[in-house]
Amino acid sequence: MPPVTTRSKDEPKLSRPVRVAEAIKDWVVEEGLSAGDRLPGETELIQRFGMAKGTIREAMRILEAQGLIKTRTGPGGGNFVHEVSRQRAKALLGNYFYFQDLTIGDIYELRLALEPRLAASLAGRLPEEALERLEATIAEYAEPSHDLEEEREQHIASLRFHAILAEQAENRLLGFVIDFMVNLLSDLTVYRKLYSPPNTELWSKGRDYQTRLLMALREGDGPAARAIMKAHMRTAWSLMQGQEAEVERRFITEWRGS
Repeated sequence: MPPVTTRSKDEPKLSRPVRVAEAIKDWVVEEGLSAGDRLPGETELIQRFGMAKGTIREAMRILEAQGLIKTRTGPGGGNFVHEVSRQRAKALLGNYFYFQDLTIGDIYELRLALEPRLAASLAGRLPEEALERLEATIAEYAEPSHDLEEEREQHIASLRFHAILAEQAENRLLGFVIDFMVNLLSDLTVYRKLYSPPNTELWSKGRDYQTRLLMALREGDGPAARAIMKAHMRTAWSLMQGQEAEVERRFITEWRGS
């Protein structure tokens, strides 16, 4: 039976159900259980972990909230190991960063480090279906926006281009991190209204970089794909920081005038 570990005096104290939930996760890994495998019943868990029924039930609720187990009722029901979806993992991680006051610079610093590497690795290796999706995405912002609503939609679509690339990453961790950053930037753009005022230069240069990048990916030119993506990230970083500064300036102006 895996021990219900304790923390040193310098670490935050965890409640008993949380410690039991962690011990159950460790046990699942040690036993080599996979998604869909049934967990022991409540009585066996009580004996295995030496905890009261209420503690075990609360630990299971914690694991279910984390998306790590799924409970089924009725005949053949019980608690089963569940694989956390990519979308849920991004949402849970996003909840943490929601309160961290991230800046455009924080996100683009990582994008600049990771996305050129991804682009180079995908050159000449993307299936036609992915290339067509990238091409269709670029077509969604073929012309400058006519109003703020369209501007917002174009920002989101242009970021989806990068999410499609992230889906194709052979390194699943690299793909997830980039996909998460794209998702984070999309949310940041919307709730901080970084798409206002419309920025024609951002639209024009972004679309040009993506068009040239798609060509390099089709042709299997890794060095060109890396260089184009790097220039794309640097330019977008600079222009988006300008959007961020404009939003802040506008907020201060409105606050002083109120």
